[in-house]
Amino acid sequence: MKMMQAVVVENPMVFSVQQVPVPKTPRDGMLVKVEACGLCGSDLRTLRSGHKNITFPWTIGHEICGTVFEIGEACITSFEVGDRLAIGPLAYCGECEFCRAGRFELCENQREIGQQWQGGLAEYVAIDAACIKLGNIQKVPQGMQSIHAAVIEPISSCVHAQQKANVTLGDTVVIFGAGPIGCIHVALAKARGAFQVFLIDIDETRLQMAAAFGPDRLINALEVDPVETVLSMTNGTGAEVILVATPAPKASVQAVEMAKKGGRIVQFGGLPHNDSKPGIDMNLVHYRGLTILGTSTFAPSHNKIALQLVESGLIPVDKLITHVFALKDFEKGAHLALEGKVLKGVYLP
Repeated sequence: MKMMQAVVVENPMVFSVQQVPVPKTPRDGMLVKVEACGLCGSDLRTLRSGHKNITFPWTIGHEICGTVFEIGEACITSFEVGDRLAIGPLAYCGECEFCRAGRFELCENQREIGQQWQGGLAEYVAIDAACIKLGNIQKVPQGMQSIHAAVIEPISSCVHAQQKANVTLGDTVVIFGAGPIGCIHVALAKARGAFQVFLIDIDETRLQMAAAFGPDRLINALEVDPVETVLSMTNGTGAEVILVATPAPKASVQAVEMAKKGGRIVQFGGLPHNDSKPGIDMNLVHYRGLTILGTSTFAPSHNKIALQLVESGLIPVDKLITHVFALKDFEKGAHLALEGKVLKGVYLP
C-alpha cells in the first residue's frame, strides 16, 4: 500500500502530520498530486473547535492547486494527466431549485472538499466526479505559481460579494476585518473603481500587514469610534458600501450606523451561533433606505473571474501570502496562524 504525508486532525487543537494511505482514484473522478494548499480561516476554526460536517480524525484543506496524477476509467472530463489545476472545492447538486436557476452559490445540497471529502493538506487528494462536472476546477495559466493558484477559492467568494453589493466607480467602501479576506476586498474594491477604501480592525498588527494592499485609511476600532471616523471622513454622509468580513457582532451594528442613505451592507463573515442576533437599529435601515445582503460562497462564474484577476495582477496575491511552509512543518505554521501572526499561509507537500 502506497503511503503519503497528510495533516490529520484528531480532535480540536490536536493535529499532526502523519503517514496515511494514498487515496484510491475514484472510478468517475481523479487523483491529484497536490502542489500547494492554503490554510483558510474556516480551517482555523475547525482546528480550534471542530466542524459540524467533519468527524475526526480528518484531513482538512480546500484551497488547492495540484497536478492530475490519474484519471478514473469512468471519469468524464477534458482534463488530462499532467494538467495543473486550480481546484475550487465546492460541488453543487445541479438539481435543486437554485442550481436549475443557475444560482449555484445557493445550492441546497452543496458539498465541499475538506468537509464531505478528505482535504488537500496532503501529498495527494481524490477529486470526486461531483466536483468536476459544473466548472469549479480550472487549468492553471502557464507561468502562474502554484501557491498563487491555490488561493483562487477565497477570492471567488469576495468576487461574489462585491458583485452582489455592486461596488462601483466613486463609491466609498468600508471593510471590517483586516484578515486575508479583508485584504482581498480592499484590492477588489479598488479594481472595481472605488473612490476610497477604509479598513477597520481591532488588531494593529493585522492593520499594518494589510497596509500593503493600499487602503486609504486604516482605522483601529480600539483607538477611535469607527462610526464617527467614517462619518467625519465622508462629510457626515457615510459610506455607500460596507463589507463585514469579521465574526464580531458589533461590526454588523456599526455597519448600519455608518451607511450612507441608499447604502449597501454585505454580511460576509458568519457570527457566533450564540451571538448571531446583534441589536441592529432597523429604523436606520428603514429611513435611510439601506440594503442588507448576505453572502458566503460562490458559483463557478465567480471562480473563473477570480483566476483571471490573479493572472492579471489586479489581486496582489504575492502580498496576500505572507508565509510558505513545507507540509511537514504544518504544526508550526498552524500555531502561528492561530496566534494571528500569519496573514495567509500556504503549504507545499
